[in-house]
Amino acid sequence: MSEQETIRQRIRDDYTGIAQSSTVTRDMLTGETESSGSCCCAGACGVTESIDAGVLAQQIGYTKEELESLPSDANMGLSCGNPAAIAALKPGEVVLDLGSGGGFDIFLAGPKVGETGRAIGVDMTPAMIDKARTNIAHYTKTTGLSNVEFRLGEIEHIPAPNSSVDVVISNCVLNLAIDKQQVWNEIARVLKPGGRVAVSDIGLLTPLPEAVKSIVESWAGCVSGAILVDEMRSQIEMAGLGSIELTPKPEYVRALTEANDPLYGKIQALLPEGTSAADVITSLDIKATKGCGCAPGCC
Repeated sequence: MSEQETIRQRIRDDYTGIAQSSTVTRDMLTGETESSGSCCCAGACGVTESIDAGVLAQQIGYTKEELESLPSDANMGLSCGNPAAIAALKPGEVVLDLGSGGGFDIFLAGPKVGETGRAIGVDMTPAMIDKARTNIAHYTKTTGLSNVEFRLGEIEHIPAPNSSVDVVISNCVLNLAIDKQQVWNEIARVLKPGGRVAVSDIGLLTPLPEAVKSIVESWAGCVSGAILVDEMRSQIEMAGLGSIELTPKPEYVRALTEANDPLYGKIQALLPEGTSAADVITSLDIKATKGCGCAPGCC
């Protein structure tokens, strides 16, 4: 097995563990919840026993009302931002979530695009797809909508036709891709002319020390796979997207650092004296658009 495939399999195994160990059921009449396990994989984005997933979600931009509307186990602490909040979704649009996990952002996006729209999640981990599909029943019961679906696939090879999507969202996932340029190329391919990107992800303000890169768990923790903000901008441009906005959001790294997250503690110990994790690592709101070309009426 190649080094790249070894990393990919490690990430898939970590997220399989999260999906299988964070099952929570909600009584549809009483609203009471019962957990069948606790997360064992603190190496994944945001996943730490040091901070509650709901608390973290509110600190990075989700409202209490949004969180209460979701299936109880859709929020597994895997977010580093709120892409649906910056996507400005409209009724009738098709929105595609790359690395959709248990359906967290898809179930929030679905009501925004409404019954005439479509919300599609893509994830490479079968256990996550199974969890998300199970959660559809709660979504349909509470919203009355049947406009969401989940597809198994890798984000380097998105299972969607050319020019079929109005908006691509993603939440702390693109940094996990081995070939990030290929991911951006795929995003550009599936977007309709005039389509847009609204992504939350991890970026680097300065290069990571080699010692930090060598922490295996930090790949799934969304650190070792992160790239410099300027490099990310170049990749987006190379894919042919424009109107690029990369906005640092310090709340995510600050929340995990203040919660004494084990991974961020290890990172901090490997940084030069006087340098904090927030000086090196940041969450980003990423916006971009696909040019209209000759498509009538899209501009």
